Amino acid sequence: MSSDKSITLAPLHYAKVGIYHCDVAREGFVAVGGDTQDLADGESFLFIRCGITAKRSGSEYTFSRN
Repeated sequence: MSSDKSITLAPLHYAKVGIYHCDVAREGFVAVGGDTQDLADGESFLFIRCGITAKRSGSEYTFSRN
């Protein structure tokens, strides 16, 4: 699965936004283009290097290009 703008994933799933690999390795832990971050429920994080924001809402994780 791939998208140029936005994807929504559940834990243990992965896809691409543009050329960047986005992964929810486990509940609360995401990776974008090799960079990782812990996310609490309701939290978001901007991966500066690739311009992708990861946002957690319960067990749904949205990755979107800014």
